[in-house]
Amino acid sequence: MVQRKLLWAGLVAVASLFISSQLFAQADVNEKRQKLMKGQSAAAKAIKGAAEAKDYATIETKAKDLMGSSEKIGDLFPKGSTAGKTKAKADIWDKWDDFGKGASKLGKAAGELAKAAGEKDDAKVQAGVKAVSGACGGCHKAFRAEKYSE
Repeated sequence: MVQRKLLWAGLVAVASLFISSQLFAQADVNEKRQKLMKGQSAAAKAIKGAAEAKDYATIETKAKDLMGSSEKIGDLFPKGSTAGKTKAKADIWDKWDDFGKGASKLGKAAGELAKAAGEKDDAKVQAGVKAVSGACGGCHKAFRAEKYSE
């Protein structure tokens, strides 16, 4: 009888460790993706300001930052990572291909913007700023909730 109770206590302890490690991993991925998204937002704001000032070097640098970070988006949304403080909608995993296309669209738009800034082509820069903004907004509209889940 004592052995049975000890066995159950051990199983409960192991299960608790497993569940708590999963919760910590969930919080970690949420934190990482929020950090990436806040970085993308800061880059987009810097691009907008730089476009108004015709600061092509900043536009090019920040657009390249967006290009690189857009490649990491998919990795920061593992299936089922909707628990905890997040604005991620379940639609991300239901429409994974569309979500991935959104990240690719951002990367492509950022790449074209960086190229336009390198060429100091104001018309293409303005179009590129719109394209980047549209890529961000389109994905957020479809896959991001207004409020945190907690």
